[in-house]
Amino acid sequence: MPADAPTRRQARFLRHHDEDDPGLVGRSLERQGFDVDVVLVTDETPTVDLTGVDVLGVLGSKWSVYDHERVGGWIDVELQTIRRADQCGIAVLGICFGAQALCTAMGGSVSPAARTELGWVALEGVPDEGLPEGPWFEFHSDQCVLPTGARVLARNEVCVQAFRIGRHLGVQFHPEIDAAQFARWLEAGADAEAAADGESGELLLKEIGAREPDAAARVDRLVAGFLARADT
Repeated sequence: MPADAPTRRQARFLRHHDEDDPGLVGRSLERQGFDVDVVLVTDETPTVDLTGVDVLGVLGSKWSVYDHERVGGWIDVELQTIRRADQCGIAVLGICFGAQALCTAMGGSVSPAARTELGWVALEGVPDEGLPEGPWFEFHSDQCVLPTGARVLARNEVCVQAFRIGRHLGVQFHPEIDAAQFARWLEAGADAEAAADGESGELLLKEIGAREPDAAARVDRLVAGFLARADT
């Protein structure tokens, strides 16, 4: 690399299942000059290395933050990683379960929502805060009770949908989702979950594929807004 070449920044994502990846969000960060890698967090993960990391992303999970019997001991490692990122000035982007982990790590809590949200949800944007208008894809059954000092950016009748805590951003929806990833979710059990909620996994997959170009453009605006407010 030439001596005057710009140094690429580093984004590290925590995932909880092999079928998950940063998807549209990761590709957007790459276009913004980031190298992106992914760490699978398990009970065998003693710590997460944050050396040289500029952005920490936390992806979704089939479990709930408060469901300690199912989640396992790794949740303590993950919450401590988020707190270390905050102390080190590393911006955190929490997605769905990741937003709930961010909320919990920073002093809030998570509880069951009144109902499951599955599919595309229209949300009002907040241009001054870098939050584009929806629709955004949702797949969750929990809600965040935000800590003192958090700023709500979007909510609907079910829950808080987006919030800021300092330089950090939590979103209850899944900006990362693309058709390839959702197909893996279906194979891993989401098809049965969708059917239990009265939805067709096959139809959801087709809709995600059809919306992918527009969703990618929204994600670019979301990522740019996040970075602009993250001092990175």
